[in-house]
Amino acid sequence: MKKNITILKAYILEDKLMLETNESIIDLVPEEQILVDSIQYSFIYLMEDKNDYTYIVLHEQIWPLLNNAYEKRLPVWISFNDEQKELVNFHEEFDYVLSNIKGNSNYGKELVSKVERIFLT
Repeated sequence: MKKNITILKAYILEDKLMLETNESIIDLVPEEQILVDSIQYSFIYLMEDKNDYTYIVLHEQIWPLLNNAYEKRLPVWISFNDEQKELVNFHEEFDYVLSNIKGNSNYGKELVSKVERIFLT
């Protein structure tokens, strides 16, 4: 069964974007792929454990900070207590996703508008 991990807090620390969660990430391996949830207005970074995929949900509330990190090409990390993992290949995947969303009504007018306003201005 797929699991969603929501980001509770996001901040820049030592030239990297830190995404804090309240769930362990110790067994998760980055899949280096980003999906789009046009209903919940979020990006999803895929990770996986031995059983299934885990979705790291990047909700709209953290998009301004995510855009700051994206523009500066800061590494993106997820953390839980003392556990930390880099979301490998994040910017390359995000470039691809953003280029697909721009002007593409298949994602829904509202999502396209929000993404263009924050990331593509």
